[in-house]
Amino acid sequence: MNNKLIIAAAGSGKTTYIVEQALMVKHSKVLITTFTEANSKEILKKFIEVNGAVPPNVMIQTWFSFLLQHGVKPFQGVLTEHRINGILLVNTKSAVKYFFRGKPICFPETDVNMHYFDPQYRLYTDKLSKFAFRCNERTNGDVIKRICKIYQYIFIDEIQDMAGYDLDLIKCLMQNADNLLMVGDPRQVTYHTHDEQKNKSYINGAIDKYIQEKCEGISCKIDISSLKHSYRNNNKICIFANSIFPEYEACESKSDKTSEHDGVFLLKSSDVDEYLKKFRPVQLRDSVKTLVNINYPAINIGESKGLTFERVLLYATKPMTDWMRNHSTSLKDQSKSKFYVAVTRAKFSTAIVFDYRDNETIEGCEKY
Repeated sequence: MNNKLIIAAAGSGKTTYIVEQALMVKHSKVLITTFTEANSKEILKKFIEVNGAVPPNVMIQTWFSFLLQHGVKPFQGVLTEHRINGILLVNTKSAVKYFFRGKPICFPETDVNMHYFDPQYRLYTDKLSKFAFRCNERTNGDVIKRICKIYQYIFIDEIQDMAGYDLDLIKCLMQNADNLLMVGDPRQVTYHTHDEQKNKSYINGAIDKYIQEKCEGISCKIDISSLKHSYRNNNKICIFANSIFPEYEACESKSDKTSEHDGVFLLKSSDVDEYLKKFRPVQLRDSVKTLVNINYPAINIGESKGLTFERVLLYATKPMTDWMRNHSTSLKDQSKSKFYVAVTRAKFSTAIVFDYRDNETIEGCEKY
């Protein structure tokens, strides 16, 4: 295997592929790491489904947990003598000293205590990979060497969510690991591990571009064909999802399952309750602030990544509906990714709450 990156379409069987690859390894240790807790649970679930249990030679960890255990704690003494009390999840820039003209000015890296840690000495998650990278630098690569001694096979799922110093750590793994498999879909960047200026041009899932431009001299096979078909979505859903990212090769449906209600549908808000009662889809929302029918299951779009449902009902945001009316309308990268993820969760039907005008037609959608 050595170094391999697989670009995987939604519903292509990515989790199954990773599990099957891990099960082929009998006498070596395997690490499977992924960004979200939800996806780590899906991987665990797939192991139980396929194998009955996770083999003792396989470890499943979230990326943050992996970095803390193997990237930070064994070598933290090269940067700090204090006890690190876990991590603090942050969604905005951490270690802000003050604001200047509305922009955050952070404590410098030379002030280790204030740059990396909160007052309880928890390591900010947006500095986690940076701290591990600095430890690796200070120890002449011992952090990465230790990881590669422990695990002969390293599988990184959701590679598109990696950013900043994550990418530089992955480069170090590529230089040292016996077998490194990276799998992801650049169309599904609903989260980033953190917001970082470093490697900013690769932040929207452009891991293939990072490898080509920043990893010269390091052998890595980039595979765009093994996981390019969807075994989850029907053809109508695939066609609509492809229109969101026309710059990528179209994903074809390999699903032969049908139902009495298949495709992508436009649903007026006045019909939502009746539709929920009839088809019982899972409601997908942009955030918890979105109003939903509390009598039926609802989940945030970002948290639905990696999940499969029979049917979904999407409460589309205004940028999404504006784009549906006019594809020349700008749709920001994260909105595009959320839209793509939401549409591709369903096997049979995706209903989009959209108060359409009776005389308008939306390409790829049927009016309910």
